[in-house]
Amino acid sequence: MIKYIQNLLQGAPVQWKPLGEVTEYEQPTPYLVKSSNYNDFFATPVLTAGKTFILGYTDETTGIYRASRIPVIIFDDFTTANKWVDFDFKAKSSAMKMIRSKDESKVLLRYIYYWMNTLPSDLVAGDHKRQWISNFSLKRIPVPPMAVQEEIVRILDKFTTLEAELEAELEAELDCRKRQYEFYRDRLFSFDTLIRGGQSQNNIILKSLGDIADIGTGKSNRQDEVENGEYPFYVRSKEVLRSNTFQFDETAIIIPGEGGIGDIFHYVQGKYALHQRAYRIHLHNSRVLTKFLYYYFTSEFKKYINKKSVGATATSIRKPMLERFLIPIPPIEEQARIVEILDKFDTLTTSLSAGLPFEIELRRKQYEYYRDQLLSFPEHKVTAKIWESH
Repeated sequence: MIKYIQNLLQGAPVQWKPLGEVTEYEQPTPYLVKSSNYNDFFATPVLTAGKTFILGYTDETTGIYRASRIPVIIFDDFTTANKWVDFDFKAKSSAMKMIRSKDESKVLLRYIYYWMNTLPSDLVAGDHKRQWISNFSLKRIPVPPMAVQEEIVRILDKFTTLEAELEAELEAELDCRKRQYEFYRDRLFSFDTLIRGGQSQNNIILKSLGDIADIGTGKSNRQDEVENGEYPFYVRSKEVLRSNTFQFDETAIIIPGEGGIGDIFHYVQGKYALHQRAYRIHLHNSRVLTKFLYYYFTSEFKKYINKKSVGATATSIRKPMLERFLIPIPPIEEQARIVEILDKFDTLTTSLSAGLPFEIELRRKQYEYYRDQLLSFPEHKVTAKIWESH
């Protein structure tokens, strides 16, 4: 790749300039949003400094920066994170700068953007000063001839597009696998022969959860978390924390008592700690497999809770609601067959979920390697001839 760029240069000099000399910046003050009434149905995105980037969408129609006409680099003045923006927006944070090229006929803004992303982070812990003026504007950027800049941008734009397409394809495949899994899971739990009253029909018995399981909450709080602790610590999220103490040693199902109702489930075996607002469901009926009950929960519990909430989104649940949840109990051989099928689907989905970030990271590293190669100019070729000739 370096040889390719050298061939493009054909011996032409590369000038190095302080970034502040080839760019100009604007504070977002004229474009700050006034309302905090955000809605995804509104037209204009509101940008902020930091990882969030798009804070929401506003219906304000004045004070909009038209980046669709003049793109900018949004630069977080404290973290140095940056984004390419070529769509109209309003801003929420004043802790960012809008970077433009002083002269597109000499240095392309898109070229500047790619080069800025090759820079290593040199932030000092606890350093809260504005980074653009004190640091980034002083960094020296290589400025090759315009034809070379255009070719570098063309190549990196292509890489960026391919990376985005691959990520979209992998995420679509994962979504397809999840939908396929949920379809078969829900079909397996569609017991059309269920009858009312808890009586048996076609070897299926209907029991309330309170009749077949012990239900209770934990005793731990978030402050009991210990990094790299010995035991898993289940709280009210999908994330599993760690603790050096445990309250239970069993096979159980864990669900949150508030937040994420119907979306968060854990199947646990062995010693664990439990948050005081999370529920454990431990079976005391040998006719029911815990893994079968776990899969039934993932399929049907949210539907049950939504019905009980009478059209509102459930934000918390109480023990009596759990105790009244009805469970269809087929013969244990049938339970084992259903568990075996769903375990296989779960393994396929989990393996793809784990592989997706890894595959994306590999492609990103490949992209970053070629980007850094394309933008690696030896600084000993410093000259002023190109700049002065324009």
